[in-house]
Amino acid sequence: MNRGTKTALSTLTLLALATLTACGGESNSDADSAAGKPETTETAAKQPSPAEHLAKTMVTTSEVNGLNVDEMDEEFLFAKSPNELTTDKPDCVPLGLAMNQLPLGDPRADLTRSVSGHIESERKSGNSYTYITLTSYASGGAESALADVKKAVEKCGGGFTAKSKEAESPYDSVTAEQVTPAGDEALGFRSTLTVRDVQHVVHTEVVRSGDTLAVYFSVDGMAIANARPSDAKLSPTVVKAQNAKLA
Repeated sequence: MNRGTKTALSTLTLLALATLTACGGESNSDADSAAGKPETTETAAKQPSPAEHLAKTMVTTSEVNGLNVDEMDEEFLFAKSPNELTTDKPDCVPLGLAMNQLPLGDPRADLTRSVSGHIESERKSGNSYTYITLTSYASGGAESALADVKKAVEKCGGGFTAKSKEAESPYDSVTAEQVTPAGDEALGFRSTLTVRDVQHVVHTEVVRSGDTLAVYFSVDGMAIANARPSDAKLSPTVVKAQNAKLA
């Protein structure tokens, strides 16, 4: 997405604890226990951190039919952290975060990628980008964060304005929409915004799989920059591939 669009928008591996026993005769529990300690310690040391888990879970270019999966360019971020984003209606903060690639709730780790390019069967989506934000939580955190999004969709139908240090993004409306069932629970919503008297539609989907959330967001940045109406659909290929890795 070029600079012109900036002001417009902007879990874990289970440990297998090995119990070593003698191959013959009576087992010596003290010896067995001592022999097992190095193995347990070594296994625990290999447990991935939340950030490492997300890095392994994020889709790659080869998994999305050759679309480009890229790191985010911080220069064009609406805000660099959740603390930098505010809304004129406090209930709508979760929506502002979700639509600006910022983690929801109280995460242990988060990772965002932008996916661009074309798949012939999806060209109706125009030149839209699909953004993926994966977030890992302590037990119960993902459920709580998703619940906050649901409440926000219900309360912010009339729109709201998101603000950061350098940008402002007014959304005219927010409407819940059906999405393909995925993970443990999923929800979707569409938002409209008007830029230079031209209306644009963006789409967001949030999927929870255990203690991990995947937030998908789509926007046609070129259409906004060039004052062309747009309705940026999420790429089904991207969403399906990422949900499969979360399962």
